[in-house]
Amino acid sequence: MTAAERPETLHIHIDGASRGNPGEAAFGVHVATPDGAEVASLYGYLGRATNNVAEYQALLHALRYALSRSARRVEVFSDSELVVRQIDGRYRVKHPDMVPLRREAVSLLAQFERARVSHVPREKNRDADRLANQALDEKASKLT
Repeated sequence: MTAAERPETLHIHIDGASRGNPGEAAFGVHVATPDGAEVASLYGYLGRATNNVAEYQALLHALRYALSRSARRVEVFSDSELVVRQIDGRYRVKHPDMVPLRREAVSLLAQFERARVSHVPREKNRDADRLANQALDEKASKLT
């Protein structure tokens, strides 16, 4: 990938989903340039997990993708208030399964020149939601 093809900043919408909690779970990641041009649509089937684990998996896959594309800045948008507030430190991580997920996310975020994770209403996160449901429906993943 040449420097001209490498976006400096990526806008990434993420969503996790589970049918049952815990239940069948998946995530969706919609990646775009700041002007809205689609860069990638990723999704992953997780098997049995909680919705919160699926939300964190969406964040982790999104950040790994952005790093693999040498993005310097990321703006991540999630409709999970819990994940957003745990990442920014406003909520404590109480569940032991979530501690290593948050730790990894914070470590990945630190590798960017600038990174922000923001809460958006569900209706502004439709592309990521659609991708998470596609992964559930197909029981499949598309990670590149």
